[in-house]
Amino acid sequence: MGGMITAERIASLIKDAPAWALIGLAAPGENLRAAAQLQVAQHIYSGLFQPVAAEAIQIPLPW
Repeated sequence: MGGMITAERIASLIKDAPAWALIGLAAPGENLRAAAQLQVAQHIYSGLFQPVAAEAIQIPLPW
């Protein structure tokens, strides 16, 4: 998904993050919280900066 980074887009990515990570953000254990924070951050980062598949936007050559 390309385009601008908006609060709505970030909120959507957070909503779609792995459930264990979202729950883990409130976990009592420091190690689990840290792992959850990293997982949510990686999910958001990949959603914002993952390259778009070339096949989705590439125009086929005429020959």
